[in-house]
Amino acid sequence: MENPATLDLAALLSRLEDAVNAHDLDALVACFAPGYRNETPAHPARGFTGAAQVRRNWGRMFAGIPDLSAQVLRRAIDGETAWTEWELRGTRVDGARQLMRGVMIFTVGDGLLAGVRLYLEPVDETGGDVDAAVEIVAGAAAAAPKKDLS
Repeated sequence: MENPATLDLAALLSRLEDAVNAHDLDALVACFAPGYRNETPAHPARGFTGAAQVRRNWGRMFAGIPDLSAQVLRRAIDGETAWTEWELRGTRVDGARQLMRGVMIFTVGDGLLAGVRLYLEPVDETGGDVDAAVEIVAGAAAAAPKKDLS
């Protein structure tokens, strides 16, 4: 039998996903604690505290991407923590396609989302291959060794 806390957190995550897909801003914000804390480790300046900022962010997302949809691809729940993999997609009002994928690690408190470590990024479908990506990180001096074709 599953732990009741696990079932509650699973239901909360389903409500969040449903609210995003329905573009129901009030239902979405109702999933978050007033003191909710968003940490974005890859972009520390983007972190914030408070459900009011959640409302501002998602209000802009719904307005800017009118057909926005979300899907939780995978999730693992351990006590008051949920590891979730998300995909968000839609078309912006300027016609540009929007696709984001990544992981959100949520914590819960008093039945609401209390915090997240957010690793959600726009998908770069036109970027270079793995060698180009490693070169960006390691620098050109660490270029991949030439393949021996003999």
